[in-house]
Amino acid sequence: MRGKTVRLIAPDNEQLGLVRFEDAVQKATEYGLDLVEVAGNATPPVCRIMDYGKHQYQQSKRQRDARKHQHHSRVKEIKFHPNIDDHDYQTKVNHAVAFLEKGDKVRVSMYFRGREMAHIDLGQGLMDRVMKDIGPVAQLDGPVQRSGRLMVMMLSARQRKP
Repeated sequence: MRGKTVRLIAPDNEQLGLVRFEDAVQKATEYGLDLVEVAGNATPPVCRIMDYGKHQYQQSKRQRDARKHQHHSRVKEIKFHPNIDDHDYQTKVNHAVAFLEKGDKVRVSMYFRGREMAHIDLGQGLMDRVMKDIGPVAQLDGPVQRSGRLMVMMLSARQRKP
């Protein structure tokens, strides 16, 4: 970039105009700061006098803050078997409701063992009962899927009305 002219911006965002590159470097050393190319594709290139280390730190801090305020939705799994006892069923449904209220997604899995495979209709009935009991706080994400000894449905929290 030697010999070229650059548009120079002072640390207080004041336009210093078109300056030779060597003069811009000298001006930056007078301020005790760095000369940073802001827009290299512009004609002439735009350079700013700034504390580059401080700029990098503030940028990483903004990114950290942005990540801090993001919500990461997790998927929690609740496992059922067709011949579950009422108390166990109610406990698992309560856990699912708590997960949904926290904002997590819930995967409700129905596992069939041995002769339970002959009574898939019982499992389907239990899945319908789960959906009916969790219905006020949850919505179904896609159809209930079945593969082999497993039946799965995904639930997410209903959108609350403001």
